[in-house]
Amino acid sequence: MSIPKNTTNFALDVKRHSFSHILAAAVQEMFPEAQFGVGPVIENGCYYDFILPRTLIPEDLSLIEEKIKEMFERDLAFKKHEMGINEAITFFSSRNQPLKVELLTDLKIRGTTKLDEIESEIVSSGANTVTLYRLVDEQTGEVLFEDLCKGPHVTTIKELNGDEPGPNSPIIKDGKGLPIDYKLDKISGTYWRGDQKRNIQMQRIYALVFENDEVLGEFLYQRNEAKKRDHRVLGQQMKLFTISELVGAGLPLMQPKGMIIRKRLEDYLWQLHKNRGYSRVWTPHIAKVELYEASGHAAKFGDELFRVQGKEESFIMKPMNCPHHMQIFADNQFSYRDMPIRYFEPATVYRDEKSGQLSGLTRVRAITQDDGHLFCRINQIGEEVATIVKVIKEFYETMGMMTNYWVSLSIRGDDGKAYLGEDEVWKQAEKALEDAAKDNSLPYKKVEGEAAFYGPKLDFMFKDVLGREWQLATIQCDFNLPERFDLSFINESGEKERPLVIHRAISGSIERFMGILIEHFGGRFPFWLAPEQIRILTINDKVLDYVSQITAKIQNTQLELPLNHNDILYTVDSRAESLGKKIREAELEKVPVIFIVGPKDMEAGEVSVRVNGEEKKAKLEELSEFLKGV
Repeated sequence: MSIPKNTTNFALDVKRHSFSHILAAAVQEMFPEAQFGVGPVIENGCYYDFILPRTLIPEDLSLIEEKIKEMFERDLAFKKHEMGINEAITFFSSRNQPLKVELLTDLKIRGTTKLDEIESEIVSSGANTVTLYRLVDEQTGEVLFEDLCKGPHVTTIKELNGDEPGPNSPIIKDGKGLPIDYKLDKISGTYWRGDQKRNIQMQRIYALVFENDEVLGEFLYQRNEAKKRDHRVLGQQMKLFTISELVGAGLPLMQPKGMIIRKRLEDYLWQLHKNRGYSRVWTPHIAKVELYEASGHAAKFGDELFRVQGKEESFIMKPMNCPHHMQIFADNQFSYRDMPIRYFEPATVYRDEKSGQLSGLTRVRAITQDDGHLFCRINQIGEEVATIVKVIKEFYETMGMMTNYWVSLSIRGDDGKAYLGEDEVWKQAEKALEDAAKDNSLPYKKVEGEAAFYGPKLDFMFKDVLGREWQLATIQCDFNLPERFDLSFINESGEKERPLVIHRAISGSIERFMGILIEHFGGRFPFWLAPEQIRILTINDKVLDYVSQITAKIQNTQLELPLNHNDILYTVDSRAESLGKKIREAELEKVPVIFIVGPKDMEAGEVSVRVNGEEKKAKLEELSEFLKGV
């Protein structure tokens, strides 16, 4: 493993990498017969893989941590050593490290370990030379641990304890004189080189490593909050969606309450578009293979495509909506006076994602995109993008996610990558996107080389309440599909002119966005989006006639909500259960407004109200005004 100099936090990655060797040394001290795999840096820390004489239990982590603490009290240094491949093979064979020998043998025979990038960079200088690092006690000369590694590492363990980097440290310019803080996080099973069929199972120890104890503490707090907000748990608890083994992984079923949220999101998205020149269209879920061969999606998605064999023809369940929308445009005769043409369709597409990557609503096989495609002229890009940006801002302000976001402006790079379209058109498109970003005061960063081969794009990166970043809305220029499908309109000269296509999505995948929202709000949706907005709890049957007066007030209340609808969703719980149980159930299901109605409320002409746990009183005749302020 080597740490690239251009990593976002080079100094921290070097410290995390160094810690992985200290973790391995502690495990070796506890299990002298341990066999070692690899120990790369990952997000939030590192891990190391081992073959051990027994299965680890959670209590072992505290024992290993104690050994690490002891090492931190010693005068340990990382010493670099180079040796020939044959010598290294002999060296690790004598120490019963067959996994290291396997890596070296592959390197010797084929010139590569043929593992992923994490495990492949062990060559130092010269094709027949490899690098070892030794963890050495400078007081006694004892070698605690030796590993194949290109580095770099801190020079001494004191740099991890908070000492300023020494003159030979790789982090002398980037390092800070602060002690890292760490925690051994969890144990999991894995397979050498990821090959479950051919290779032995190993044990992996994950470690969290951060700049200091404050950052580690904040991470642990946020992770605990994320567990509480896990949309898979809340979705089951609130009966929003169901995952059925008989239906299949990655194919969530919407329960009635989940469907209310989904429908309101779709309705709100359409509400933001219908007065901005968009027309709704509908396309089928399958199409002939030839459509996706013409669009290029057959080659792009490969084995991710779901194929359907008809009686006479072969079909594909659509992985994208774009090719269908191209056909709708192509079946019309547009002139320059008609441009731009704007299509809107919240449509489900299908991709055969790997089962191990599927997760609740955030990674699925049936993906509903709030898709939109605009067909326009080059000089119309700026105005169209500005309109889309307004929609994005309004949508995410409503969701409470506009306080911390940034925008990636992805443009061409000079990396030799092939881009479709004329240079002048690219320049105009890139300038139009950047001008739109400036004109709309977007906090954008220009990222060279990240444009799609078919055009530049703006990707909106939003953070949820836990600080997690999500790429959600996107605006993409496309020179490819109009060319592939030979699209055109008639310009002022009576000649055919090729349109530019702008792909745009506001929420991205509706399923994924629902999962994000469940966690963002912790299940406590804003009143307008809640699948059950009010629950009326009765103390006894004597108040049922009074409850009818309350429900009449609710039905006659018109609210000013983000979504133009006046129906308030309420239920009445008149079961012969204790009031305490009814309240607990309503709060567990995150109902935002709870009315409690008893004989005293009826006599006083009032309603006892709980809004997110806060208790209030409202007069019956003032109930409509009260609800407008929720």
